[in-house]
This record gives sequence, C-alpha cells and structure tokens, in this order.
Amino acid sequence: MLKWLDVIKYANKGNPAPDKRVEKTEDEWRQILTDEQFYITRQKGTERAHSSDLCTFFEAGQYACVCCDTLLFDSAEKYDSGTGWPSFTQPVKENVIAYFKDKSHGMYRVETTCNTCDAHLGHVFQDGPMPSGLRYCMNAIALKKVENNIKKATFGGGCFWCTEAIFQNLKGIIKVESGFSGGRIHNPTYREVTSGITGHAEVINFSYNPDEILYEELVKIHLTTHDPTTLNKQGADAGTQYRSVIFYRNEEEKAIALKVIKELKSSFDDMIVTEVAVFEQFYPADDYHQNYYNDNKDNNRYCTAVINPKLKKFKELYNDKLNYK
Repeated sequence: MLKWLDVIKYANKGNPAPDKRVEKTEDEWRQILTDEQFYITRQKGTERAHSSDLCTFFEAGQYACVCCDTLLFDSAEKYDSGTGWPSFTQPVKENVIAYFKDKSHGMYRVETTCNTCDAHLGHVFQDGPMPSGLRYCMNAIALKKVENNIKKATFGGGCFWCTEAIFQNLKGIIKVESGFSGGRIHNPTYREVTSGITGHAEVINFSYNPDEILYEELVKIHLTTHDPTTLNKQGADAGTQYRSVIFYRNEEEKAIALKVIKELKSSFDDMIVTEVAVFEQFYPADDYHQNYYNDNKDNNRYCTAVINPKLKKFKELYNDKLNYK
C-alpha cells in the first residue's frame, strides 16, 4: 500500500518503471482526444469543481487513462472527498502513476500523471482516509470508466508474506492483499489468527485479468510454489492458520482446482492435502503485513532465509509468466 512517504520518495528520486510506454506527437494526441481532454491531459489543465457526475458515481468497476487505456484506479478505492473532483485512496498498481513536484500557482503540490503516456491526471494529497491517508484528486475528464473481466481469487499456502511476494511478480495480477479467510469470527486480529483459535488461514486475496492469466494457471502456480502435502504446516510455520487452501467463488473454480490437484498428484511423493473450500469472507491484515517482502527484503532475515529461495524457484519455473524479465 502506497503512503505519503512513498509518494514523496517517487517525486524526489524518480518513479517506478511502467509496464509499457505509449508515446505520440502533439498532433497525434489531438487527433484522438477532444479539445477538453487534450487541454486537461496534455496541457495540464484543471476542470471546474463539481463539473462531473463521476464525483458521485460509485458503481463497481475500474477507471483507465483516457489517452492510453492504462488501468489506473478501482472503484473499491473511490470515495466521496467532498472536493468536487473524483477521489481515490490507491491506484490499482504501484507503477501506473508517476509523481512530480509542482510549485505552480504559489503552492507546493505533487502532480500525478499516467506513467504510461504522461497524461496529466491531477494531484495527490495527504489528507485522505486511513490506512493510506492519500487522496488522489483526479480530473474526471482524464479518466474513463471501463468494462472489464477482472476477477478475484483467494489462496493460502503458509505465511502470507511468501505467497504475496510470489503472486506480485505474475503478469496479469492487478492487486494482491494479505489477510485472513475461512474462520469463525468477524474481523480477527493477527494475534488471534496466529493463536489458532479463530480457524482462519493466512491468505492472499488478489485481482487478476483472465485475458492475461487463467485461473487454472494460478492454481497450478500456487500448488507448485509451496508444499501442498504437509498438513497445517509450511517449513517452520505450524498450525491451521498455515494450511494449504484454495477458496473458490463458484462451481467452475472448484472443478478447476480439483482437476489441477488430480493432475499434479504424480508430481509429489506424498498426498496433496490442500483444502478446497467455498469463499465466504476476506479480512485484510494490518498495513505492515502488506507488500511485506518489497518493503523489508533488504534488512529482514525471514525475507532472506525463507522468501528469497521461494522466489528463486518460482522465477525459474515460471519465467514466461513474470510481469517483468
């Protein structure tokens, strides 16, 4: 999860590399954009406050850059800021937005642009709701609501720090969140879950694009990047909270999970004990558990001793599925 310190770091020291770049001449942009879209996105304009219905539009879906179609925001992160511009707390991926210091109009602000095509989007402020505390204040004209086929999945395979690190590196994955599923109480704490009394498993809940990666592929990757033959245990982590589990959202996903397990049986010396259970509820873990490997890989022994070997094996097995080379 991005926070204000991350925004300042990018604005001062450089932005993350985008998945791709789209570059056009000024004339080429004029040919595909309306005059108003061109003014906002290519000339850093600002639309009038409360001029768009997008401020009060909260139906499920995603928002893309009007210039290049890059997915930027999800409606799950949209909220009514009362400012008169559409507001979000997080982008769909860390590298879709670029940040730049803006000292225009006698103010110090952080400008946000599309990291794919450099379209001006708006600004980001540190007065948003927790846990991120961010308010991405966007020009509605710079965005377009898109219909898509984005789906979600929920897997558990030991400590969620490991599972999160693996799935964050897969192409087609949009967002990964660590948390808990499959238990008996509402909104458990990490301490309650690790005690084993709640019945929850440590899981990742993630969104993905099935046009880029199939559910069957995700199941196979999950089962081959942890040990699905050890009951309630992964390495030194023991307890029902560390069980191998696939939570399905419909009968098709259930059938796919069981099919992949059957196909992989011969690949293991012992019986696969992965639980296949219906998805009911996901509870996000505290913020310090999110993006754990990326935030701690340089100074954490668990990352070095446990997660690094898993990532190495994963990248060797699935080099063609990585979201970078």
